[in-house]
Amino acid sequence: MSALRPRFRTTNVRRRKEVTAAYLFLAPGFLLFALVILYPIARAFQISLYNWSLVPGQASRFLGLHNYNRAIHDPIFWRALENTGFYMAVTVPGQIILGLAAAVLLDAWLPGRGLFRTLFYIPVVTSWVVVSLLFQYLFITDGGLINWIIHDNLHVVGHNIDWLGSRWTAMLALSILGIWKGVGWAMVIFLAALQGVPVELKEAAAVDGAKAWARFRAVSLSAIRPVIAFVTVMLVIGSFNVFISVFLMTQGGPLDETQVILTYMYRWAFSYLDFGYGSALSFILTLIVFVFAVGQLRLFRRPSEARS
Repeated sequence: MSALRPRFRTTNVRRRKEVTAAYLFLAPGFLLFALVILYPIARAFQISLYNWSLVPGQASRFLGLHNYNRAIHDPIFWRALENTGFYMAVTVPGQIILGLAAAVLLDAWLPGRGLFRTLFYIPVVTSWVVVSLLFQYLFITDGGLINWIIHDNLHVVGHNIDWLGSRWTAMLALSILGIWKGVGWAMVIFLAALQGVPVELKEAAAVDGAKAWARFRAVSLSAIRPVIAFVTVMLVIGSFNVFISVFLMTQGGPLDETQVILTYMYRWAFSYLDFGYGSALSFILTLIVFVFAVGQLRLFRRPSEARS
């Protein structure tokens, strides 16, 4: 028994050293994370509790939760939240379905696959400013390409549609832009996942008589389930952070009809210089994104993981 004690102590010492070394390696990354993520979040929450003053030497007035109560009773905030939800509901499924379809096609043998992969990915690396101005031209009422096609050539409608002049048509145009720009990113992630699916499983399913769709659903789709969860979480977070396209194409108008949370927050913080209310809106957005992310992770959890 006494002979086992030195060995037990040696094991404990070695384990402590390994844990200490692990924490030392993690410390720089955690400090950077705390500096650029945790500290701004804490600072934003602090500012949201005040009528924040920008004048040096002038004290900011403490308001408590007044700014949050103000947001709850602000109809434009709820409209911005509804618009953001609409954008998310359209763009996230659109990017996932089209990205997965493109990945499946490019995973099979196809002449010029490298060229098609590049063409799909070009919108991802193109500047948001450039594509927003491009789509603003496409959907402009007079002289826009979309109206020229459906009105002047196809005669589908009897008049030019004011795409960016009303709420839902503008949100539809913004959502089309979001899908077009994000499909390539989803495609690349899905394509990498599909290429990691063992060929033996597909061949075994084919030997058992499974058709192409059945093989894809039972083998490939099941194997890339964690990747689908990751892509969904990232796309939902990205949809809540839509800003540049709305800011450039509609400026939140007309009459605040197309405001999203970030453009509304930007207006109060940097146009009206009400940093307290703007910070409250940003913190509410952070909480919403966090709840959605946790909910999605629980939703995509495997049954065995959920039981454990």
